[in-house]
Amino acid sequence: MLYAGVFIVLFIIAVWAFMQLPQFGRKPGGEHLAALRNAPNYSNGAFQNIMHTPPFTNGANFFSVSRKFFFGKSPLVRPPAPIPSVKTDLRTLDRDKDLIVWFGHSSYLLQLSGTRFLIDPVLAGHASPVSTSTRAFPGSDIYRPEDMPDIDVLIITHDHYDHLDHKTVSALRPRVGRVITSMGVGAHLQRWGYRKDTITEGNWGDVVSLPGGFALTFAPARHFSGRGFKRNGTLWSSVVLQSPLHKLYLGGDSGYGTHFKEIGAQHGPFDLAILENGQYNESWQNIHMMPEEVVQAATELGARTLFPVHWAKFALSLHAWDDSITRVVAEARRKRMPLIHPRIGQVVLLNETEQHPEWWKEVGASNA
Repeated sequence: MLYAGVFIVLFIIAVWAFMQLPQFGRKPGGEHLAALRNAPNYSNGAFQNIMHTPPFTNGANFFSVSRKFFFGKSPLVRPPAPIPSVKTDLRTLDRDKDLIVWFGHSSYLLQLSGTRFLIDPVLAGHASPVSTSTRAFPGSDIYRPEDMPDIDVLIITHDHYDHLDHKTVSALRPRVGRVITSMGVGAHLQRWGYRKDTITEGNWGDVVSLPGGFALTFAPARHFSGRGFKRNGTLWSSVVLQSPLHKLYLGGDSGYGTHFKEIGAQHGPFDLAILENGQYNESWQNIHMMPEEVVQAATELGARTLFPVHWAKFALSLHAWDDSITRVVAEARRKRMPLIHPRIGQVVLLNETEQHPEWWKEVGASNA
């Protein structure tokens, strides 16, 4: 019994010490935490979704989901060959051109009316606090922080590891002018060396005016947050980005819900809706949309064009790596929703209509 007790104490100390590593960030405290507690969508020690959002659906629980992760994954959860990507010299991009460059999963560069926005960059080769787990697919990870141009505005939708990467944002810090993020997330960034006066946090409904005629509005999402054992101590958001020439919806992560129709009615229509499409499962459908729901959400937002992201880089679910894009393309055709699906690293000009090939079929994966 004595040895068992000593082992338990040492294990607890080891876990505590591990959780103090920089990649876990820092929880809001003091006046910062007091401000969060005064938010209307914060109660019982955590931020709340608009809709009731249990983490598991269809009778699933932690144990059944864990069993599926060990024994229920598709054999093609990772692609059987490298992803065909494009290496673009981002530092030479013409600032006068409105464009988007996707880096796989939910990371992308937006250039609008001469201003550069970088959204949820994860460029360290993994989406986990441990570098040996959740590795990027071969071919999908060809960009590094040093490849990025100077960034006027860094946008972080929430603090999950596949959207906020310690190594990436730390390396980018000298070349980021300003950070806009959800309530509470700034605590992580301050621990990693970002000055408090460069960080703007917002709650759903808050509007941030930017130089050059830009407005950024925080909007709801149906999701959760957290980098440790406790969930929802920081907020998760989607973003309405209005430039002098375009209006975009940056969806972050979200399950399907009534908020899409409400956002569309209040802020739509949108020239482009960038929505998560991947890492879903019927067992956690409340927090990640199924592909058919992605098209429905785009329709309700009033999107003229849909760009599905959150795929092609990490395996965070059980489905085949190309299942998400195969299904969303089929549903978009059925509902006549215009869709773009560029290769990772390909420059997409927002003022031009370009047909992109179904490049994932080149990888030879099945649609199972």
